[in-house]
Amino acid sequence: MREILDLINEMSPFLLLGFLIAGLMHAFIPNRVYTKYLSGNSFRSVLNAALFGIPLPLCSCGVIPTAMSLRREGASKGAVVSFMIATPQTGVDSIFATYSLMGLPFAVVRPIAALVTALLGGTFVNTFDDTAAAAQPLDIPHDSSEQKNLTFFQRIQEALKFGFIEMMEDIGKWLVIGLIVAGLITVFVPNEFFAVFKDNTLLSMLLVLCISIPMYVCATGSIPIAVVLMMKGLTPGSALVLLMAGPACNAASMLVIGKVLGRKSLIYYLISIVLGAIAFGVAIDQLLPREWFTSSLLSTHACCHEATSWWHWASTALLALLLLNVLRLRLQHKHTCSCGHDHGHACSCDHDHVAPSAAQRAEYTVKGMSCNHCRANVEKAVRSIPGVTHVSVDLPSGKMTVEGDHLSYETLQETVESIGFSLEK
Repeated sequence: MREILDLINEMSPFLLLGFLIAGLMHAFIPNRVYTKYLSGNSFRSVLNAALFGIPLPLCSCGVIPTAMSLRREGASKGAVVSFMIATPQTGVDSIFATYSLMGLPFAVVRPIAALVTALLGGTFVNTFDDTAAAAQPLDIPHDSSEQKNLTFFQRIQEALKFGFIEMMEDIGKWLVIGLIVAGLITVFVPNEFFAVFKDNTLLSMLLVLCISIPMYVCATGSIPIAVVLMMKGLTPGSALVLLMAGPACNAASMLVIGKVLGRKSLIYYLISIVLGAIAFGVAIDQLLPREWFTSSLLSTHACCHEATSWWHWASTALLALLLLNVLRLRLQHKHTCSCGHDHGHACSCDHDHVAPSAAQRAEYTVKGMSCNHCRANVEKAVRSIPGVTHVSVDLPSGKMTVEGDHLSYETLQETVESIGFSLEK
C-alpha cells in the first residue's frame, strides 16, 4: 500500500490549502452574495450559478440542500440545475488536489468542463421546461454567521473552524473511502486492465458512466480512484468522465431533483452531464496530447521510489490529526447533550440554547442529512416559518428541536421536504 501513502503525501499540502481557502470564503463572503444574482429565468442567472458553484467547497450531499434553499429564495430552476452540476464537480480543495496528483492540464480542464456542462444543463431547463420560472422568494433570515457582527480575528477563527473541523466532518469520510477504494483497485485489479478498451475509448467511457452515475463520491475522493485507474490503463478522457459524473450524479441528487424540480429538469440534468462528460472525454483522448495528462502520473509513480520531503510528511501528519480530531468529536458527541437531552455531561453542540419558555416545544427526526451543510439548511428553512422562535438540529442523530407558537407538523414537513429531506414525528 506504499502507492496509497505516496498519493496522500502528494495531496495533503494542497488539501490543507484548499480547506483553508474554503474556510476564508465561508467566513468573509455572505450567502446573500450568491442568492442575489441567481433569480430570473435568464442565461445570466445560469452563468452566475455556475461561476459561484465552481469554487464552492460543497460535497455531493451538501450541494442538495444548498441548491434547494437557493430555489426557495427565488433562484430559477435553470440556475439551481446549473449550480447542482457545477458545484459538486469542483471546489477549491479538489482543484488543488487535482493539480497535486493529476497535473495542471487536469486541474484546468476539470473546472472548464464543470462550467460548460452546468451552462448546458441550466440553459436546457430554462429553454425547454415550461415550469422553470423563478420561485417566489421567501423571507428567510440570514444565517448565524451573517447575523453576528464579527471582528476580523473572529472571522479568521470561524474560517479555521469551518475549514478544518466542519469540512473535515463532511469530506473526510469520503476522502478516506476514496483512498481505500484506490488501494483495493491497486491490489485486485490487474495492470493494463483497461487495455481491452484501447481501440474503443467510447466503450470505456460508457462503462465508467455506468459505475459513476449511481455511485456516491465527492470531488476530492474521486481523485485517487481516477489516478489509480489511469495507472491500470484507463484513458485520460475516461478518467475525466469519472471525475465529472461521479460527484455530479448520484442517486440522492437525482431523487431530490425529480421530486423538487420535476422530471423534465431531472432529464435535462442527466443529459447535460452525460453529454458533457463524454464530449470532454473524447476531446481529451482524440484532440490533445496524452502526455499532457499522464506526465504527472509518471512523476507521482517515480516519487514512490524517492524520499518524500519533510513538508509532505508534516502535511500528512497534520491531515491525519485533523481527521482524528473529527473522529474524537463524533465519539464525544455520543456521550454529550444533543440539544435538549441531558445525559449527565456538558453539551458540545454549536447551537445557541435558549431557556425553556411557555412556547410550544416539539421534537422531530429529519431523514437524509449527511453533512453540516444539510443541518444548517434545515435550521435555516425551519427558522423562516412564522411563529418559530428557536430551532436546533443534531446531525448524528437527526433530531430536530423546534420551539414556537402554533407549530404545525404539516407546515414543518412541507418546509423540510422542500429542501430535499423528510420529517418524521
